[in-house]
Amino acid sequence: MRFAWPSAFVVAAGLLLAGCASEPTRIVPGTTAVETLQRLGPPTGRYPLTGGGERLQYSRMPAGFEVIDIDVDASGKVVSVTQVLNEARFGHDIKVDRWRQNDVVAFYGRPYEISRVSSFDGAVWTWRYKAVNERRMLYIYIDPTGVVRRYHTGDDLELERIRD
Repeated sequence: MRFAWPSAFVVAAGLLLAGCASEPTRIVPGTTAVETLQRLGPPTGRYPLTGGGERLQYSRMPAGFEVIDIDVDASGKVVSVTQVLNEARFGHDIKVDRWRQNDVVAFYGRPYEISRVSSFDGAVWTWRYKAVNERRMLYIYIDPTGVVRRYHTGDDLELERIRD
């Protein structure tokens, strides 16, 4: 029994390293798409980019709070790794009156939820994210023609509903 502790430590360290290897944010620019796919497995979405590249998307929806977009250029090399559910980026990234439904999916992946509200003629797509460990929601309003008309953020009140 004297060697059980070191063996358990080695197994735990191996599991920790395996978890790190499958973390999308640990992919660095310059990594090949083939190596990225070997390390992370199949993405939750694959989308063509202008110029012949491709976006490999790793979403943690519906239970998680992150969507990581890994952009690969035409030569098959990673050029960027971005956690896109970031409140500081929404104003820059979301193109109101220009983005269509397909653009939203290619950037944020499938939403956590799609709903309707009486004050808007169209669908409201919702993603969960965290801002400084606070649970938040991103709402994107898509009109019946598939165009993004507005967006806003709000608190995720799901935990409050469960507690009541």
